[in-house]
Amino acid sequence: MKILIDADGCPVVDTTIKVANKFNIEVIIMCDTSHVFNKPGVETIILSKGADSVDFALVNKVNKGDIVVTQDYGLAAMVLSKGGHPINQNGRIYNNENIDQLLFTRHISKKVRAAGGRMKGPKKRQKEYDIKFEESLIQLCEKLITS
Repeated sequence: MKILIDADGCPVVDTTIKVANKFNIEVIIMCDTSHVFNKPGVETIILSKGADSVDFALVNKVNKGDIVVTQDYGLAAMVLSKGGHPINQNGRIYNNENIDQLLFTRHISKKVRAAGGRMKGPKKRQKEYDIKFEESLIQLCEKLITS
């Protein structure tokens, strides 16, 4: 098992590394050339900029049982199809029960924007999100290690 991080715009890279170290789990950070990460003991893979270049490279590295930190519903769906365990930066664990609704909501939002409508953006990041993410990631690691 390893943890892969879709690090483009990810606010929980350090927390993920901290939790992974607690469980002695390998971490791979994947990002495009507009982000620079230099974390000791962590492999960083930098890809060229391009629509979904990081997402497709990450999916190709995922194995059954791996954890993936991402806020991208499409990537989460692909990870689920490979037997991985996606989690977002706020601690929400994506699964086969919630991913269809999330993808549908994203589709509807895209249609509204394409028609000139506006959608609310994400709320400002709160400290509680960091706490919830860390708790959820710890629980996920414990569950996967004991199963």
